[in-house]
Amino acid sequence: MTKTHNTTAVRVWDLPTRLFHALFGLCVAGLIATGEVAGSDAMQVHFWLGYSALTLLLFRLVWGFLGGHWSRFINFIPTHTSLKSYLSAARDEPRAPAVGHNPLGALSVVAMLSLVLVQIVSGLMSDDEISVSGPWTTWVPSSWVELATQYHTEIGKLLLFALLALHIGSVLFYKYFQANDLITPMVTGDKKLTPSTTASRDTGTSRLFALSVLAGCAYVVYRLVQLQA
Repeated sequence: MTKTHNTTAVRVWDLPTRLFHALFGLCVAGLIATGEVAGSDAMQVHFWLGYSALTLLLFRLVWGFLGGHWSRFINFIPTHTSLKSYLSAARDEPRAPAVGHNPLGALSVVAMLSLVLVQIVSGLMSDDEISVSGPWTTWVPSSWVELATQYHTEIGKLLLFALLALHIGSVLFYKYFQANDLITPMVTGDKKLTPSTTASRDTGTSRLFALSVLAGCAYVVYRLVQLQA
């Protein structure tokens, strides 16, 4: 006799995490688009999108400690042992999908956040020597400006393109070849899981708290941009 398990909708991704994911994706897409368009107007939008992305990124770092259960770094960043176990079992029979991020997905998140952070910081120190310069170029050494500009316009951009392609390709692979839809839960917040699964906190109070965290992060970014003053 086949044993069955009852499942129910369990809140995995809280609303602040889902909104971060959507808005951060839009900011990155906008940064890529405006970065390829010549003109001061496009560059002004590029900078504002960069400040917005940095605000969201700082929020996600804070939310990784204070957010819902499955949004916290401690609950999805893999240890060496768990990653090794996951990779060694990759050829076994299909297993139940992870509640939050699987170990490889978790590493992808960390890589994406880290790469975008480095790209933004390098942008703050970049100077095209024509009409556009980052807000930090006036107080950092010229050698830093040169290195940051080269990284931002050449190396970092290509690395970001590659990681985005890998990220999108992985999501599509899991959806169409592993029957593991990662998109819908990030939209609705819920997954069909056993009732005993720990749910993420996602209340009106936690959402207001997230909004206050976001406001604080926006102020930090404002102060960072004004460092030259």
